[in-house]
Amino acid sequence: MKMAGWSPSQVLSGPRARRIQKSLYNLQMTVICMFVTVVMLRGMLGAGKFGTPNQDLDEIRNHLAHRDRSTRTMMEFTGSKTDDEAEGGDSSRWLLQKDFDPVKYFDPETVHHTLGEHISDWDEQRAAFMAKNKGANQTNSGKARTLLVSGSQPKPCDNPMGDYFLLKNLKNKVDYCRLHDIDIFYNMAHMDLKMSGFWAKLPLLRKLLLSHPDVEWIWWMDSDAFFTDMKFELPMENYENYNMVVHGWYNMIYEKKSWIGLNTGSFLIRNCQWTLDILDAWAPFGPNGKPRTEAGKLFTKYLQGRPEFEADDQSALIYLLLSQREKWSEKTYLESSFFLHGYWVILVENFEKMMDKYHPGLGDERWPFVTHFVGCKPCHGSSGDYSAERCAKQMERAFNFADNQVLEAYGYVHPNLHTTAVTKLPGGSSSKTKSSADQPILRGGHLQQARERQSSCFARMFACQASLVHGELAGKFRMIFAIRGAERPAPPQATRVRHIIYYRSFSELN
Repeated sequence: MKMAGWSPSQVLSGPRARRIQKSLYNLQMTVICMFVTVVMLRGMLGAGKFGTPNQDLDEIRNHLAHRDRSTRTMMEFTGSKTDDEAEGGDSSRWLLQKDFDPVKYFDPETVHHTLGEHISDWDEQRAAFMAKNKGANQTNSGKARTLLVSGSQPKPCDNPMGDYFLLKNLKNKVDYCRLHDIDIFYNMAHMDLKMSGFWAKLPLLRKLLLSHPDVEWIWWMDSDAFFTDMKFELPMENYENYNMVVHGWYNMIYEKKSWIGLNTGSFLIRNCQWTLDILDAWAPFGPNGKPRTEAGKLFTKYLQGRPEFEADDQSALIYLLLSQREKWSEKTYLESSFFLHGYWVILVENFEKMMDKYHPGLGDERWPFVTHFVGCKPCHGSSGDYSAERCAKQMERAFNFADNQVLEAYGYVHPNLHTTAVTKLPGGSSSKTKSSADQPILRGGHLQQARERQSSCFARMFACQASLVHGELAGKFRMIFAIRGAERPAPPQATRVRHIIYYRSFSELN
């Protein structure tokens, strides 16, 4: 028996063929629409991790160049032999050619890249300005005028939460400056494209020194450092004979030559010729390219325990203090009596214990003045030394720990350090019953009462209450950008305008 013949036309004909063709057409259109959507999103938002539009090419080139420099450094390290290595000694820190002369290579008088025109008579220029503007370097309360300086990148963060934490950090600094009569300058501009990363602060600080001869001290603080003791004041009387104040330890720098003997995340510099000179000596290590790469090798060789990477400002300052000790160390104050810089990992888990046992105003390990999130990169997500989740959680806790000390004056408090919500303190604002000098900032008893008050409310009711409180706070505070000093005569090497950001209360909170 012969079987009937089979042909595709018998299957793909009629209504079935039309349905299949329609499905294929719809699939084709879907793929085209998806492709067009991806192209449009890439053009509007940037490549991120998934593409390479023109707006991101510079960053990609820089990243690849950095990797190439790191590879070359490793090749030099593994391919060079030294006498120590031949004798069986440790050669892991010898990365430089024997004929390399760091003194000549990084001499500020011979390098091609500097922070600006050399100035040698700044003390005289500033004295002339002060003679015409007596008392300009003091606040209304008689304190030495201090300018707190911080900043962040001009572009939005890769991680959306990064901008949120930058805003919280700025609010934290504004609060401290408002409480202690300190001016603040927040920078979002690259003043020297060759001085990127760690080094961006140096050209900024120099310009501020010359633009504000009325400022006695400039205080740099990284954007990942939080004030966590809002009552503590710097003991400025201790620094009368010094021109730089930085958190550090004498023995770790001058005896151990440790690369972590100090931290440049929070330091003060006096407005004087000495400071301009040390900035000029500091800057040659920082430009992108060969100077920064060669300086990194020098620091890894010279400083104990330093990993292999390009030059950073902290290692450069330690190197200057060691290699030119007679020139810089006498006027540099290494502060270790309180936490001008406090390493967050050893502090944040103990905030609740601190609130139960101690009080603000101490500034040391009992109640840290500054908590610095070294190794966290909130702008870049998880690209730092610690996970993004851990950093975000502890930054929120540090902010709330400090914010409680501010809100208590108005009768509010965060019931715990994990929440943005606030609740009223029993008895209302403590500022109504106590003078500002005696007014306590949040203690454990107040916090416990606030927690009990919160637990007595239903979750939904409390959420509504919290939103109302936030609305009330937002309505009664506003940020003001004030321009001061316009009436003063133009100083030498200076501009006449100081931009100050501060909060002012227009009505008392109930």
